Amino acid sequence: MLDLVDVRAGYGLSAVLHGVSLEARAGEVVSLLGRNGAGKSTTLKAVVNLVEITGGAVRFDGQDITRRPTHEISRLGIGWVPEDRRIFSDLTVEENLRVGAKAGDHRHGTEWSTDRVYHFFPRLGEMARRRAGSLSGGEQQMLTVARTLMGNPRLLLLDEPSEGLAPVVVKALGEQILALKREGLTILLSEQNLKFAARMADRAYIIEKGQIRFEGPMGRLLADESVRRAYLTV
Repeated sequence: MLDLVDVRAGYGLSAVLHGVSLEARAGEVVSLLGRNGAGKSTTLKAVVNLVEITGGAVRFDGQDITRRPTHEISRLGIGWVPEDRRIFSDLTVEENLRVGAKAGDHRHGTEWSTDRVYHFFPRLGEMARRRAGSLSGGEQQMLTVARTLMGNPRLLLLDEPSEGLAPVVVKALGEQILALKREGLTILLSEQNLKFAARMADRAYIIEKGQIRFEGPMGRLLADESVRRAYLTV
């Protein structure tokens, strides 16, 4: 579904990605792991053209989407959940969801609605009329994921979803991501938390200094202590 081929990208004169190649197949969860500053978030931003791409190609469903406008990429069925959430604090939970809503492609399954979102995230249904700015960090993260789902993506990009959340909230978020996986949604997950990513990811990539240093099944990464120590241990 998603292919990055030798992607080079950065911010102005600062190059961050130095030839990143990875893929996400339909229906799987792929985790992009690495330390802070390794290039995880930049990789996800390159998919939706939010950084300057200086080389390589990004393909979605066989289409070259490199440097296409971000709103066009979104309409193709890619949803991005940013690390900093970017909720509308003065709007209610339900208003935030409606802001993210757009018609889906009926060929690819059931459309997301507020009722369906509340089924997956019951806590949001209980707080539908509350201002989003009054929610806890974990609740805001759930809202950000739910708002993105309202855009009916076929590929979901999750950027550091467990960052700064309490362990009990991280566990609940993981269960919700697993439920989305069972629905057949393809997910590319950027994470530092290996334990969290290992619960749901089929395959893993490790990025270090803007280059992919490991790729393979999650089970192989969990069995290889030397790789984990070299690229993931702080």
